[in-house]
Amino acid sequence: MLMDFGGTREEIITRKEFPMSKARKVLKNEVIAVIGYGVQGPAQSLNLRDNGFNVIIGQSPEFKSDWDRAVKDGWKPGKTLFDIEEACERGTIIQMLVSDAAQKAIWPNVKKHLKPGDALYFSHGFSIVYKNLTKVIPPDFVDVIMVAPKGSGTSVRRNFLSGAGINSSFAVAQDYTGRALERCLAIGIGIGSGFLFPTTFENEVYSDLTGERGVLMGALAGIMEAQYDVLREHGHSPSEAFNETVEELTQSLIRLVDENGMDWMYKNCSATAQRGALDWKPKFKKATLPVFRELYKRVKEGAETKRVLSSLGNPNYKEQLQKELSKMANSEMWLAGKACRELRPKEPTSKQIKSKVGTQGRTNY
Repeated sequence: MLMDFGGTREEIITRKEFPMSKARKVLKNEVIAVIGYGVQGPAQSLNLRDNGFNVIIGQSPEFKSDWDRAVKDGWKPGKTLFDIEEACERGTIIQMLVSDAAQKAIWPNVKKHLKPGDALYFSHGFSIVYKNLTKVIPPDFVDVIMVAPKGSGTSVRRNFLSGAGINSSFAVAQDYTGRALERCLAIGIGIGSGFLFPTTFENEVYSDLTGERGVLMGALAGIMEAQYDVLREHGHSPSEAFNETVEELTQSLIRLVDENGMDWMYKNCSATAQRGALDWKPKFKKATLPVFRELYKRVKEGAETKRVLSSLGNPNYKEQLQKELSKMANSEMWLAGKACRELRPKEPTSKQIKSKVGTQGRTNY
């Protein structure tokens, strides 16, 4: 169906155009081998299994925590849980859901098990777009497809269980069988996508790497820390600084944006908040626009990819990562956040008061 996105009409795929019954029919003779049980692997494999598809897991037993997690989630060693090479041999659709750096490392062992007509599936364009660095170059006798959920694996699973799903982009890089597109869309529906929108491997990886380093994670965390630090410098307590920086955003304002857009959130804030936000928004945009342009340039040129592969290839990377995350977790700001979360009421008011009066918000101003 065609959908108007701010004046640009784009074709999207919903569960109405491509129902689950069609997805099951398309994939009825396929064995979907999900390689990696780390972040996306559990969510996509469990969603596919719950929707009635034939799924197996390929996970290195050397990573015991991930292997044990798969067993705990109901995958049976020797029946639905195998090492990576055996899963690749058994599968007809190979879902490469290990980390980008790990894809580079395991590619030789995956490639030798690919058979004519298999599909090689990705949820990120990284390995294919930066093939000169990753050396992941698929043979010409397989389909190469991608479905990229716009959320973490945890969110993909939670949204699936709630019935909402998460939106995903999709792309076909190579169509050997003539069925690449329908296989791609069938898996997109099978993992529980809310809707699917077309992209290319290149556009997916450029936008994804920019978003992760920018608004979704890097910029968000950096701006939060900056505001918190300024408030603390001027004598505000940790609880006040955290509430005004993070808690009000995550527990109130961003929910309004999610529900009905940024302008609606503005309409439902005080006049003082509206005026200040409208006045300061251009200043923040002007300050950050050069940073985002530099970021996108580095992503497109491959500089960020080189850094990722170099960092993740360091044998001490996990220890270094743990130090960085521990420093964040143990900072005053996020310890204050932990205290705030512990103080949130556990019993929702709606259990005592059965009413929606006053929840619709202001629609005009």
